[in-house]
Formats: sequence, structure tokens, C-alpha cells
Amino acid sequence: MSAVTKKDTSLSSSFLDSFYAQKPSGLFAGLREEAAKLLTHKGLPSAKDEEYKFTPITKKIEGNISRFGHSSPFDIDRTELEKHLVEGLDAHLLVLNNGFYDKNLSTEMPKGVRITSLKDLGDDANKIAKIVTAEKDPYAGLNQLAFQAGVFVSLDDKLVLDKPVLILHLAKSDEKGQTIHPRIYIETGKFVEATFIEQTIAVDDQVYFINSVEEIKVGEGAHIHHYKIQDENKQTLELSNTGVDVPKDATFTSFVLSLQSQMTRNNLSLNLLDSNCEGNMYGIYLLNGKSHVDNHTNVDHTKPHAESNELYKGILTDSSRGVFNGKIFVRQDAQKTNAFQQNNNILLSEDAIVNTKPQLEIWADDVKCSHGCTTGQLDDEALFYLRSRGISKENARALLLYAFAGEVLEKIENETFRKYCIQLVQERLGSKGG
Repeated sequence: MSAVTKKDTSLSSSFLDSFYAQKPSGLFAGLREEAAKLLTHKGLPSAKDEEYKFTPITKKIEGNISRFGHSSPFDIDRTELEKHLVEGLDAHLLVLNNGFYDKNLSTEMPKGVRITSLKDLGDDANKIAKIVTAEKDPYAGLNQLAFQAGVFVSLDDKLVLDKPVLILHLAKSDEKGQTIHPRIYIETGKFVEATFIEQTIAVDDQVYFINSVEEIKVGEGAHIHHYKIQDENKQTLELSNTGVDVPKDATFTSFVLSLQSQMTRNNLSLNLLDSNCEGNMYGIYLLNGKSHVDNHTNVDHTKPHAESNELYKGILTDSSRGVFNGKIFVRQDAQKTNAFQQNNNILLSEDAIVNTKPQLEIWADDVKCSHGCTTGQLDDEALFYLRSRGISKENARALLLYAFAGEVLEKIENETFRKYCIQLVQERLGSKGG
């Protein structure tokens, strides 16, 4: 064991004990040792840590997970896999099986797209852990410590993908609980146009903790869309750290739809690195039961003439809880910045809770920036108007809720995937939409 005195937290100790028992070696041994030292000093966050005070995921993991060793891929045939795919979505399929790149279940990629297991990287290995670092978040450090066989995705210059890449995470646990640490690195060449869709499928009802890190390096002048659905079993504990570098003349758009889990924490950071680049962050969380979803976002404007747009909306009922913490930084050199951030929530029960905190930190003086948040209930006047037109109370309520969420759903450019998300939202809201 390391001679450094560990912070006394049972969870970080369990992971570190497992790590040192493995005697780390190989391509990423240095990164793992670095993460181990950080976790040894700092441990994993408790409810006393400001960034995690509303989301005690460390405590949840301690109460639900008893096995901290490496995960392993499991057997699943293509027929079973296809039951979980988005109906009608024509996509290139990239499968991660309990965090392992599964070449047999994945489809052949088009010319200009290269897929490599992180275990097989050569010189590209030095790119890992540069955008999402262990210092930024302790759970990113945990992934750096424990990931085994993630995937490296590279797209050639000027490549225009005719259909999206569906990154399908398959997760399976056992009665002891399972820890899974997927790691993805995506880099695109210049002037690429591509869409990535991520979906996690729980193939059983057992509890697991999935702790993912995704680093995306966008090429100059590229236009990248990144969509994610979180609709897993009610036992799932999930934490994701996604970091994106956006250079000159490039656009990156993120959309996250969160529907079901025990507890989910999403950390999303966009680094706007040059002029005339754009970052968009959109999200919907529709929560019921005791589901808990926390979205922490960060946009860093570093150069002039860049733009960011952010809109997250939540609908919560029963004893669910939502957290939104959005930060926009505008550096001194980032004159002529346009930055907009909004978080809106509707609470449908007295026991539902939202904690929201939009933030701006501006060091430039020639900018257009705004932020805001609202939390309330359905508009009684609008509800009365619809009912006076002969619409039942239930349908009127569902229509108003769908209209509230629809503004974000419209941001999805892929038509098939947008229709699929609309269907999921309508099913949750009990609406046939419009």
C-alpha cells in the first residue's frame, strides 16, 4: 500500500485496496498511480463537499455496492442486443460491454472512422486524461484509476457521416453490485460533420455503479452533435464526466434526456478555445418516484467572438429530486462573447425538490450574457383554458407539460432520434403530443 496517509473514507479505501492488489502496470500505469495519489489525499466527495452537497452519491454507493474489483464483459447475442436498439434508427453501432469495446457486436465503421481499444493505443495514449483530469473531479480520478478497456474514436478531416454513431453501453451486474468504468476518447478532424448518440442498457434489474469519462476533441470548423439518453433500471447509480474542447469555427451541441435511475450525476464542461466557435447544452429531466438527477455544467469562454447557449428543463413528481448547477466563465480576452443560460422547472407534487444555481463569472466588459431560473407549478389559467375547450383535465395537463418540454426536444436535429425521444417523453407525461 502507498506510504501516503489516506483520507479515512471507506469507499475510496475499498477502491484503492482493489487497485493496489492488482499491481498496476502497462500503458496507463503512470496515470493510474497519479489518480491513486490524488484519491489517497482527497478521497471521494461527501455531502460536506460543496460540489456534491445535494447529491450524496458516495454514500449511495457505499450502501449499494459491495464489489469493487474490475468488471468483465458478459455474453449477449445480437438478437438480444437488437431488442434494445432505437427502433428505426439507421446508425453505425459501437458497443461497450461493461466498459469493454466489443468488436463482434459493433458494426463495421465507414471509411475515415477508426476505432481502437485503449489497450492497443500507441503514441495516442498521451492524449488520454488531458481534457478531463483527475484534478477536476474525484470520480474522474476514480475512472482514471480503474478503467480497463475503453475506446478511442478518430474521424478524418472533412468527413461527413451519413448516419449517426450509436454508442451503446451494455451493463450487467450481480447480487453484489457492480462497478463499471467506461472511458471514451473522440477526436475529429477539421470540417467534420457527425452525430453521436449514447444509450446505456441495463440487461437486468440488479444495482450497478457506472462511472464514465468521455473526452471529445473537436476539429477546427467541425460540427458535432452529441445526444444521450439515461433511462436505466431504478437501481442504477451513474456518474459521468464529459469534457469537450471546441476550437475556431467549430460547433458542439449536447443534448441529455434523463428519465430513470436511483441517482445520476452529469458533469459536462465545454472549453471554447478560439474565436467564432459555439457550444450548445440542452437537457430534459423527467423524474418520478425517488429518482435523483444532478446536472453540473461548465462553459469556459477564453477568446472573443464565441457563443454559448444553455437550456435545461425539469418536470418532477412524487419524491424525486433535481439539481442544476450551471457555470459560465468569460475570460478577460473573451470580448464580444454571447452567453445565455436558463433552467426551468415544474414541480407536480409537494415532495418533489429542485435545487438550482445558475452562475456567471465575467472578466470582460463587452459581452452579452444572461442567466436565470424558474421553479413553479402548472399554469392554472392555461389549464382552465384547455378544459373550457372540452379537453379532460388529464389530457390538458399532459399537453401543457409536453409543450414545456418540447422547446428542448426541438434542438435534436436527427429526425428519427427526435421522434424516439418525443415518444419517451409522451409516454412519461401521458400525452399524445401534437
